[in-house]
Amino acid sequence: MDYKDYYKVLGVDRDISQVDLKKTYRKLARKYHPDVSKEANAEERFKDVNEAYEVLGDVEKRESYDNLGANWQNGQNFNPPPGWEGGFDSSQFGGGQAGGGAGFSDFFESMFGSGGAGFQQGGFNQQQPRRKPPAEVVILTVDLEDVFAGNNKRVRLPNGKTIEVKIPQGIEEGKKIRLSGKASNGGDLHLQIKVNKHSMYRFDGKDVYLDLPIAPWEAALGESITIETLAGKLKLKVPADSKSGKKMRLKGRGIPKKGELTGDQYVVLQIVTPPADTDDKKDFYVDMQKKFDWNPR
Repeated sequence: MDYKDYYKVLGVDRDISQVDLKKTYRKLARKYHPDVSKEANAEERFKDVNEAYEVLGDVEKRESYDNLGANWQNGQNFNPPPGWEGGFDSSQFGGGQAGGGAGFSDFFESMFGSGGAGFQQGGFNQQQPRRKPPAEVVILTVDLEDVFAGNNKRVRLPNGKTIEVKIPQGIEEGKKIRLSGKASNGGDLHLQIKVNKHSMYRFDGKDVYLDLPIAPWEAALGESITIETLAGKLKLKVPADSKSGKKMRLKGRGIPKKGELTGDQYVVLQIVTPPADTDDKKDFYVDMQKKFDWNPR
């Protein structure tokens, strides 16, 4: 029997992705469909295209076919190598009824069993369902600001292409964004979210935490201080006699999420003492010690 170069039948390179392969197949199947095509050899080409995609469109069959090697020429006399284990039980693929398919070649039936496709001449989209390729998981690193605003990010896919992906507002770290059919094997691609460590904020779920350094007199006397939030700057009134570690809640200033309550921002006060790096400053601390006569422990 003659060897059939299925890649040549579809006019594609051997390293083509499953996604692009499917696009090419659909284009050719429409072009040569006997019901609409005006090509002289439409029916024969339609059968060839279906047969080629029946093999290359299935990840396992394609792998077994590729194991034969790329050195065979189209039309070259071919016999399966001794001990070759690439053949399939026809019951695993398609309807398994001889004569019920598209009349596949002897090469196909010898290698993959008869009735493997289940294509009908009346419609190229009547292919029997195949086992879905396993999903691929890729880590997508984003900034806290992306999660807060729901920004778009440019993402390089495993097949080398770059696409723009919308980051769902409020998505939590570890959650996944599913991109249907974008994996290198033609299956779904899952982008698992990892949030970059922020230079200013900590976050827990939808709540955001900001450590705010304040001077002893600001803590003792109270002060209005401009602080940062993910939504912009605002004035925060620090009450008099505040203690280090005090948490001040800013309701609704955390990470929003559509359909759920908005998180909060917590400002954690951190009292910082100025350095006693001159004699005058050291004397000031000595005077404080005498005046207050106070033990903080």
